Amino acid sequence: MVGVTGLSALVDLLPLVDLLRGGGVVVLSGAGLSTESGIPDYRGPTGRSRRGTPMPYDVFLRDPSARQRYWARSFLGWRLMSSAVPNDGHRAVATLQSLGLVDGIVTQNVDGLHQAAGARDVIELHGGLDRVICLHCGQRTARAELDARLRQANPTFAALATAVNPDGDVELPAEAVASFRPVDCADCGGLLKPDVVFFGETVPRERVQACFALVESARALLVLGSSLSVMSGRRFVLRAANRGIPVAIVNQGPTRGDAYASIRLDAPLGPTLRAVVAALAPAEVASLSVL
Repeated sequence: MVGVTGLSALVDLLPLVDLLRGGGVVVLSGAGLSTESGIPDYRGPTGRSRRGTPMPYDVFLRDPSARQRYWARSFLGWRLMSSAVPNDGHRAVATLQSLGLVDGIVTQNVDGLHQAAGARDVIELHGGLDRVICLHCGQRTARAELDARLRQANPTFAALATAVNPDGDVELPAEAVASFRPVDCADCGGLLKPDVVFFGETVPRERVQACFALVESARALLVLGSSLSVMSGRRFVLRAANRGIPVAIVNQGPTRGDAYASIRLDAPLGPTLRAVVAALAPAEVASLSVL
C-alpha cells in the first residue's frame, strides 16, 4: 500500500497518476469532496461541528411538526447550498472525464457540484437537492420553483442561517420554526419531499444496480472524500475488491475501505487532484482555480 499525509512530493502521487493514466476509472465521491466549496462533511474534520442528525424518513412521513421543522431549515439551507460553487476537486474530476480517463462517476453527494463543474452522466446515488418529488403523484419539479412558492407562503420569515450541512439542513431555534408554513404539491396537494434519500430510506434498486454495473466494468475504482462508514457507498468498494478491481482512496482521515485499497492517500482533495491533473495533462491545469 502507498501512504502519504499531505502533498510532500509529486512522487507520492505517482501510483495514483499511473492508475489514472491507464483510463477505465470509475469515481465514487463523498461529502469530503465538497468541503472546499463550503459544505461540511459528515464525519471528517468539517463534520465534527454538526449538531443533530439527518431527518429520518419515517419521521418525515408521520410527523407534521417534523416536516415543518425540516422545510423551515431546508428553506434556508437551500439558499446556502445553491450558492456553493465547484472547487478544484470537482473540476479535476470533470477534466479527467473529458480526457477519457474517468469512465463514470457515482456520487453520494446531493449538491450537484459535479455537474456544475462540467461532469457528465453522474449517477446521484442519494438523489439531488435541486429537485422535489410529490410522494402522491410522483411528479418531480425544480427546487427553484418550490423555493419561490415557499417565499410567497412565508413573506415575513426572517430567520438566518450561516452554515449548511451536507444534506442541505441547518440548525434553527424552535421559535423560528413555529411560524413557518410548508406547501404541498401544486398539482395534487400531495406531500412534497426533496428528491433525495433520507436517513432510513432505501436507495432505488435500479440505481444501485446501475452503480454496480459501472463498478464491475471499471479497470479501477477511485474513492474521493468518503469515509465509507455506511454500506450505501462501501458496498461498491467491496464489490470491486471481490472482482479483483484495484481500489484507490483519497480522503482526509481513515475510512472503512482502507483494508481494500492498493493506493491510500490521506490528503486534501482539491490540491491532490489538481496535482494529478498537472501530472497527466499540464495544459489542462490552467482551467482549475488557484486555491
